Amino acid sequence: MDITWIGHSCFRLRADDVVVITDPFPESLGLRPDARPATVVTVSNTHPNHSNWTEVAGSPKVINAPGEYEYSGVAVRGVMTGLLPDTPIEHRSVAYSIEIDRINICHLGDIGVPLTTTQVDELAPVDVLLLPTGGSCTLELDQVLQAMQDLNPKIVIPMHHSIEGVDLPIQGVDVFLRNMGLDEVQPQPRLIVTLGNLPVDRKVVLLSPQARTA
Repeated sequence: MDITWIGHSCFRLRADDVVVITDPFPESLGLRPDARPATVVTVSNTHPNHSNWTEVAGSPKVINAPGEYEYSGVAVRGVMTGLLPDTPIEHRSVAYSIEIDRINICHLGDIGVPLTTTQVDELAPVDVLLLPTGGSCTLELDQVLQAMQDLNPKIVIPMHHSIEGVDLPIQGVDVFLRNMGLDEVQPQPRLIVTLGNLPVDRKVVLLSPQARTA
């Protein structure tokens, strides 16, 4: 399976002819959306920067709510996460467990409240964790590290952090990397994951965003 980070919380997960797009964004974010067709689109919340599914080509199956789904060989489980106090229910965010090509990927979306034990169990097992590390509207750093420990992934890929072209009040990935004791991590354009190459010890992989600035 091939994992490409388009930018922000949007990833392209591809195995053979099956493509999953997570949290597609609009051009107003500051990046050009991925124009290639998709089979399945997951939407974690209603914010425009996470829910631009109408512009995804290929007439994909759109999943935007908690529940269990299966489509074209992709198994998806959506788990509603908690809300901060005084936050309207329509702003809730859904975390997803996505199984594609026998690899389990967890996309935490715009999670703002730590996972409960039940939610961790519902999202497990996790081979690859797509983890928001920019803070602000998502988990704070200590909560991010706790979520990573609880979900116990083999591979962690940071997302939802400050990048060129996107003007949002979120911090850079360097803060997370320093706390992981990783000062020299070179970003790569994509990651190929198979059952055979999953690491024994947890590994952080930094991907470079593939979307061009708008």
